[in-house]
Amino acid sequence: MKFLLDQGLPRSTVQLLSAAGVASEHVGDLGMSTATDEAILAEARTRDAVVVTLDTDFHALLALSGATTPSVIRIRLQGLRGDGVANILVQVIAAAQSELKAGSAVTVTNRRIALRKLPLIPVSDGDAGS
Repeated sequence: MKFLLDQGLPRSTVQLLSAAGVASEHVGDLGMSTATDEAILAEARTRDAVVVTLDTDFHALLALSGATTPSVIRIRLQGLRGDGVANILVQVIAAAQSELKAGSAVTVTNRRIALRKLPLIPVSDGDAGS
């Protein structure tokens, strides 16, 4: 399993994950520091990688497109250093490796790891009150 780390995450995470035996790349190291979220998703598909981000837009893009890949992990914790991000990702792999390989949207908070299989179904305005 490979990870593609979004711009808001520390680049040092790549080396820490490598030391833990987890392949990863940072978008900044690929010349994609100003790439759109759509371009990052496309690159992750090409590399068969899981996107890791702090950004809410990735899950929304997956839902709107009906995509089944790539998996996206959204970390909802601010101020993490590289070791904190690496530790979280190792925990997510342990908890959900097969789901990540199959295509999932994962959200990590300080209380839990929430997982939804892809494709995500967007909620329309007419369904909001149901």
